[in-house]
Amino acid sequence: MKTLRIHLIRHGATDANFAGQYIGCKTDLPLSPEGLNELRLLRDDIEYPEIERLYSSPMLRCRQTGAVLFPDLDIIPVSDLREYDFGSFEGASRADAEYQRLKRQFCSKYENGESVLAVAARVYPFLDEIRVKYRDKTVLLVCHNAMMRVINAYFTAPNNDEFFDFAVGN
Repeated sequence: MKTLRIHLIRHGATDANFAGQYIGCKTDLPLSPEGLNELRLLRDDIEYPEIERLYSSPMLRCRQTGAVLFPDLDIIPVSDLREYDFGSFEGASRADAEYQRLKRQFCSKYENGESVLAVAARVYPFLDEIRVKYRDKTVLLVCHNAMMRVINAYFTAPNNDEFFDFAVGN
């Protein structure tokens, strides 16, 4: 009996990733030339699983990643997979102490942004739908590190430290 398999891939690198900035859903950056090159090398060096459905954040960096790695598949953009709304922290340094403090508070919204709970509330129904609709398929989600953290929590129920320590590189 075949069961649902969900694979997650984080988008390739952008210039903001190299600069150590938080870029959420308000800034739709393309992949950097280096990020595109890395993806092309990975595409040629890694054997990827057979994917039957490819869902992506609507953000350009995610759609580009899906197109490079799986050029023969249709990319289905899903608004609920978009990156967090980091609000006033959009473009801030990853070293920003106030951001680091607030990101560990599930219920607190970033100023002019959204909370971890709000992100979970928008993506969990989509994951519920995928589990029912594609129970015997292999699905790929191309999205963002912070979104992957929330998706991981849906399936694994980590404690708070495990949740916030979860990270996937570009």
